[in-house]
Amino acid sequence: MQLTHLGHSAVLVETAGLRVLIDPGNLSDGWHGLVDLDAVLVTHLHPDHVDPARVPALLAANPRARVLVEPGVIDAVPLERAEPLKADTSITLGGVTVAAVGGLHAVIHRDIPRIGNVGLVVSGEGEPTFYHPGDSLAEAPSGVDVLGVPAYGPWAAMKETVDFAREVGATQGFPIHDGLLNERGWGLVFSRITEMTPCTLVDLRGKGAWTPA
Repeated sequence: MQLTHLGHSAVLVETAGLRVLIDPGNLSDGWHGLVDLDAVLVTHLHPDHVDPARVPALLAANPRARVLVEPGVIDAVPLERAEPLKADTSITLGGVTVAAVGGLHAVIHRDIPRIGNVGLVVSGEGEPTFYHPGDSLAEAPSGVDVLGVPAYGPWAAMKETVDFAREVGATQGFPIHDGLLNERGWGLVFSRITEMTPCTLVDLRGKGAWTPA
């Protein structure tokens, strides 16, 4: 498995001979121009996870890619070939299994209606298992080796993120959802998660593909 953090919540997963892109949103541009994708996955409809202005061109450049999205995305964002990926279901793409967990976005405020969100557990036989939770810390699936840790969002606090990383129990990970953090804030999250949880974080910003141990 190779993992490339393409900015904010966008992650390219290369495993079992497939290239799977997760959450190509508008707070990142590292995914612009990607080709040879086998799948594009979207955790929920917020534009920092699916950019309505740029994703249609991405799909046009990747006509073979399956497009699997949290069901609420289909009505909110016009995407060709979009298929619903419901919580508590899984799908097989060649030698890769994608399991969707959760179902609801974290609470931002009691006055803001909640939307759907699926965390994505990506695994291939003989490869590490990667978990991208989208915008929710509610689900801690078992057997996760590598965790995408949401570094900051208006829906989370440090204490919740620490407890989430502890519950998942992955030994390796990297910060995602970091597009609103300055360098000091990013460093604080990085150090706290590494010091206080089983998950040793790596800095993947601008560093290309990483192969977990």
